[in-house]
Amino acid sequence: MKFTDGFWQTRPGVSALYAQEAYDLDVTPSAEGDTVTAYAPTKVIERRGDTLNRPVLSVSLSAPLEGVIRVRIEHHSGGRPHQGFDLVGAKTGVGSAARDELGAALTSGPLTARIREGAPWDLVFESEGGVLTSSGHKSIGYIGLDAGAPVAAEPVGSTGVTETGLAPRSEYLHAQLSLGVGELVYGLGERFGPLVKNGQTIDIWNADGGTSSEQSYKNIPFYLTNRGYGVLVNHPEHVSFEVGSETVERVQFSVAGEVLEYFVILGPTPAEVLERYTELTGRPARVPAWSYGLWVSTSFTTDYDEQTVNSFINGMRERELPLSVFHFDCFWMREFHWTDFEWDARVFPDPAGMLARLHGKDLRVSAWLNPYIAQRSKLFAEARDAGYLVRTRSGDVWQWDMWQAGMALVDFTNPDAVRWFQDKIRTLLDLGVDALKTDFGERIPTDVVWHDGSSPDAMHNWYTQLYNQAVFDVLEEYRGEGEAVLFARSATTGGQKMPVHWGGDNSSSFESMAESLRGGLSLSFSGFGFWSHDIGGFEGTPDPAVFKRWLAFGLLSSHSRLHGSTSYRVPWAFDEEAVDVTRRFTRLKLELMPHLYAVGLEAHETGRPFMRPMQVVFPDDPAVSHLDRQYMIGDSLLVAPVFSAAGDVEYYLPAGTWTNHLTGETAVGPGWRRERHDFLSLPLWVREGAVLATGARSDRPDYDYLDGLALTIFPGADGETETTVTSPETGAAAAFRVTRGAGTVTVTASGAATTFTARLAGREPVAATDGRVVLQHDAPA
Repeated sequence: MKFTDGFWQTRPGVSALYAQEAYDLDVTPSAEGDTVTAYAPTKVIERRGDTLNRPVLSVSLSAPLEGVIRVRIEHHSGGRPHQGFDLVGAKTGVGSAARDELGAALTSGPLTARIREGAPWDLVFESEGGVLTSSGHKSIGYIGLDAGAPVAAEPVGSTGVTETGLAPRSEYLHAQLSLGVGELVYGLGERFGPLVKNGQTIDIWNADGGTSSEQSYKNIPFYLTNRGYGVLVNHPEHVSFEVGSETVERVQFSVAGEVLEYFVILGPTPAEVLERYTELTGRPARVPAWSYGLWVSTSFTTDYDEQTVNSFINGMRERELPLSVFHFDCFWMREFHWTDFEWDARVFPDPAGMLARLHGKDLRVSAWLNPYIAQRSKLFAEARDAGYLVRTRSGDVWQWDMWQAGMALVDFTNPDAVRWFQDKIRTLLDLGVDALKTDFGERIPTDVVWHDGSSPDAMHNWYTQLYNQAVFDVLEEYRGEGEAVLFARSATTGGQKMPVHWGGDNSSSFESMAESLRGGLSLSFSGFGFWSHDIGGFEGTPDPAVFKRWLAFGLLSSHSRLHGSTSYRVPWAFDEEAVDVTRRFTRLKLELMPHLYAVGLEAHETGRPFMRPMQVVFPDDPAVSHLDRQYMIGDSLLVAPVFSAAGDVEYYLPAGTWTNHLTGETAVGPGWRRERHDFLSLPLWVREGAVLATGARSDRPDYDYLDGLALTIFPGADGETETTVTSPETGAAAAFRVTRGAGTVTVTASGAATTFTARLAGREPVAATDGRVVLQHDAPA
């Protein structure tokens, strides 16, 4: 939200008061953690009379975690308590405060925040003697808006505008943090525009706008930069970011009301920022191996019954296309009845028997849900009478006709409503449903009253967390830890704890394929470990070239689903080559499962995402700063999807020796490459020094990876590395120590018993004896 007219003036109808100095500094030691509080009047105090009729802003520093510092700015503190995110990793006793001749400082591990006493206002964040970012003159502002002015600020609101076109509140607080020369900003949720956010205005406000718009299903008020730190604004409500836009040398974030709280999170690398951020807000749950396989859907508005479903499944088997999950989208329930949790008896007269038959074909089953109750649903009156639906200020049930006629909204702030909704989910799980697609959750009204008295503004974005948590908890209850799988569309900070998330409504074009990847990379920068997208695009029907290129990309994403809107997405509906492409890349993914599963476990354990932006893996290479058409799977596999029918692709290999996984070709980076690929190929490169674990099967994702495991050792420097492979069948893990030197590579296994072979890239495999194998560098190919 923009408040100024150039650097010197405010916009018409805007008044701005800024923290002018640190007039008083309080240092409070405590076993719970030290704090520093600065009292900042909005005028430099030159005489006693200046203390009268003068707003004062208090700025307090504390530390919830080592390497993290909280900044809390308050004007009036008598309002309702601030409702922030669930900081599941916050600790007490962190942070050490001290006074010196210049002011006061709070230190949290290697991160220090210093406030200089006196004028002008100066708050600096440092690490290892260097400045990361700072909050200087006019960076903390208390803003007033005159609703009668012709233009008060950029429009914001539940659908992007308010009735007046003006900002909905009259008081705002903003903070600004400096941007250094060459400093680039990433993150802020799943955003489909440019990956680098500099120059953009971004509103943190969940919306159902599709992937071709500036709106986002997953708005996360967290960003990180290439200068070694990240920032989380601890507000579930609307947050407006000006990223080097209004003030080009700063990031500004503003919220309505009297309190603004944010955290500065140290890296120093992007990967380490994400580790600390997810330690604070929650790590992704472990996902089961079966979920990595190919998912096929009924699609959205297509006609289908059990015969149609079987035709898809049998068609996949006849063509030797491995299939892991079948998904039933909306119309498994009767039209106008969403959500009533009842299978449409006209097309599914025996749902229990049908699901048992699908399980008999060794398939998992996914079903669609949303948190809305249509008026025609038999559950509407039940929920209305029990008080389980969100109400207007007048006491009526809130309803509208968008999406479903007379639709109401489950009030997940009511514990009884949560239990009621979860009991309905249990009826699906009792039938045999394995995973749930939690659709929607973005269009949440603000003119309502919540059961627990929550702020309607905060609940707009926070609703999705309560909704997904209600569903995820039941899945974990039934399936066990590490077996619960959502396919969720909306999210906020903390949503990463409940994977998987998918990219929403994209179009069937190369442009939409590219914007989908940008959204996924942006979400990875926002702490989300697992991400998927509708292969081929959701809206429209892709031409065969788009579909085949998207297949290769989709099957080299963490999760892979064929899903559309008005047309089916089975590959033979396009052409026979699409069948070959599906077979090629599905089998490739399944062969790679020992490695991919390990990358997924790393995402769960450390918060480092499965699909990693190049900037996360190569933070010291300035050539990757703007790359958004390629990515890494873990730290070892580089993927460059092809976004053209002809197969032309341009991509960058960072420094080192790289080996093409599909052809065995080697190349030395850094450097750009231009290539042309057929539909059965794309750039897929293995990084120097990698040890790539592949499995003995290509027909399913969930098998014992330790039985018949193959290790390929790629060129690298002398030294010692370790790779761990975990079997999803037994939970057993084997560690492989790879020692390079003196012309040999020695691989030694420990832990679980395993049968494995090892080979140097391009050479024949050698079977291990007693858990050990020695490979000669100069052995014949």
